Amino acid sequence: MQHGSSWSMAISATLHCLTGCAIGEVLGMVIGTALGWPGAATVVLAVALAFVFGYALTMRGVLRAGVGFKQAVKVALAADTVSILVMEIVDNSIMVGVPGAMDAGIDGWLFWTALAFSLAVAFVVTVPVNKWMIGRGIGHAVVHQYH
Repeated sequence: MQHGSSWSMAISATLHCLTGCAIGEVLGMVIGTALGWPGAATVVLAVALAFVFGYALTMRGVLRAGVGFKQAVKVALAADTVSILVMEIVDNSIMVGVPGAMDAGIDGWLFWTALAFSLAVAFVVTVPVNKWMIGRGIGHAVVHQYH
C-alpha cells in the first residue's frame, strides 16, 4: 500500500528519532569514556541508551494520546526500530572509525567533533530511509494517527 510521503515528513521523523538517539548516544559515550571502558563496551551502552531514549520519546506522545502502555510499546517498536538501528550503525561506525575518537576523553575536541559529525551523518543517511518507510505506511507513519 502506497502512502503520501514528503521530504519534510521524513526530516521531521528523523529529527524526532535523532533527538532520542542523540540523548542516549551522547550519554552512553560520555559515561563509557569517562569510566575508561573499552570501545566495545562504550558502544554497547551508547546503543542501548539510544534505543531506550528513542522509544521513550515516541511512547511519551503515544501515551499522551490515551493509548495503553502495552500498545504504546508496540507503536514505538514499529515506529522507531529501523530508524534507530540505521542511525546507530552509522554513528557508531564513524565514532569507532575516527582514529583516536573513542580514546580522546570527554574533555577532548576530537571526541566531541567526531560525535557531532557522526550524528550529523547518521541523520543524513536516515532521512531517505524514513521517507521510504513512511511512503509505505511503516516506520514513523504508524505514529501519525496518535498526533
